[in-house]
Amino acid sequence: MAKFKFAEAIRAALDDEMAADDSVVLMGEEVGALGGVFTVTKDLIDKYGPDRVMDSPISEGALAGFAAGAATEGVRPVVEIMFSDFVMLAMDQLINFAAKIHYMSNGQFSVPMVVRLPGGAGTNHGPQHSQSLESWFAQTPGLVVAMPSTPSDAYWMMRESIRLDDPVMFFENKNLYFRLAEEIDPTEGFRGLGAAVRREGADVTIVSAGRMVGMSLEAADMLAQDGYSCEVIDMRYLWPLDLDTVARSLEKTSKLAVVYEAVEYGGWGSEIASWAAAEHFMDLDGPVTRVGSHRVPIPVGVPLEEAVVPTPASIHQSVLELAKY
Repeated sequence: MAKFKFAEAIRAALDDEMAADDSVVLMGEEVGALGGVFTVTKDLIDKYGPDRVMDSPISEGALAGFAAGAATEGVRPVVEIMFSDFVMLAMDQLINFAAKIHYMSNGQFSVPMVVRLPGGAGTNHGPQHSQSLESWFAQTPGLVVAMPSTPSDAYWMMRESIRLDDPVMFFENKNLYFRLAEEIDPTEGFRGLGAAVRREGADVTIVSAGRMVGMSLEAADMLAQDGYSCEVIDMRYLWPLDLDTVARSLEKTSKLAVVYEAVEYGGWGSEIASWAAAEHFMDLDGPVTRVGSHRVPIPVGVPLEEAVVPTPASIHQSVLELAKY
């Protein structure tokens, strides 16, 4: 089996799906000759040509609208928004058209498109290039929201997302692109849209997604030294949300912490917290703990950034308080 970095895994998934289906096309700013600002689409234009790997003008709204319209006519576009922060310029096309047209047309139209969104902190890109905006899309009817945490999931989730008939917002944390590497078996087969238990435990359930899964696993190692066994669940998709896996874990641990990189206030983790309080109150032996980013812009400078975004140390401290409750 070949070993891929996170960015390379996404490229391999795009390559394999383009080879399997001529309707799959790539669109975005600098995705062609440059290969994407993070090299994710590197060399694909040489293999598939400019008719299937299309550079776009610097106009996210036009790009999203063109891709969504093409998707209704049988194309399967994969759109790269260079930084997820720039997706705000495409919100009307994505929210008011792509997410709604299947419903508004009574099923006559589908929008099988994937929007790739490199985002999150961890690369010191500052306030306008480091935001975690996934919570916005998780509450939008009609969208699937994917957030892989490992290279193998990045590969399989991308391939599965391309084959879905609903628009998928595919969040890729920039910090993971070249930091993680993993062997990938291309014959394994699709993994479905459910959550994954990354670590078994008995005392506390930690629910997370994306880059925060790795940090939660580091925190779980630290908590093990304190004498507490943590189960770490990687949600993988923020919609659809696999709450059954979380429920089974809570039956064992009776304590829940939700860790996410988005702003803690109003973040997607708050939905899991409120669901647990409403539907599994009798399973809980302590208050549900949320660990998210502070409600301030992401600052420039690693120490300042780490003061805003969850770290293994801050996750450890919050979950330790819960474990002792």
